Amino acid sequence: MLQRTLCIVKPDAVKKNVQGSIIQKISDAGFKILGMKMIKLSETMGEKFYEVHKERPFYGELVSFMISGPVVVVALEKENAVTDYRTLIGATDPAEAAEGTIRKMFADSKAENAVHGSDSEENGKIEVSFFFAESELA
Repeated sequence: MLQRTLCIVKPDAVKKNVQGSIIQKISDAGFKILGMKMIKLSETMGEKFYEVHKERPFYGELVSFMISGPVVVVALEKENAVTDYRTLIGATDPAEAAEGTIRKMFADSKAENAVHGSDSEENGKIEVSFFFAESELA
């Protein structure tokens, strides 16, 4: 069954200008890109998107980081998209990520880890619809 998941190329990766390499790696892994755009998250958008983490100690730092520069949001589709994408991006901490994963190749730290990935099929749908109207998806 086809699933949707969301990729956000985070400000650290955009600043290093590696978003094209990251998107190429995703495309090479068989994901269909349904929609893609570069945006600058407002503080309100960052807080709303990450409100699931509101009670966590890193929430404020996460929002500040995510609004610190442009990001590239990418709606992806594939069989088993959520699991396959999370495997492709690797562990949150790049020091623990497997060789060849996006985070191993492009992330600097656990906090600046290059990409976001939806953690469940349900959140994949919610997160894609947060950034894209259905009419924007090809």
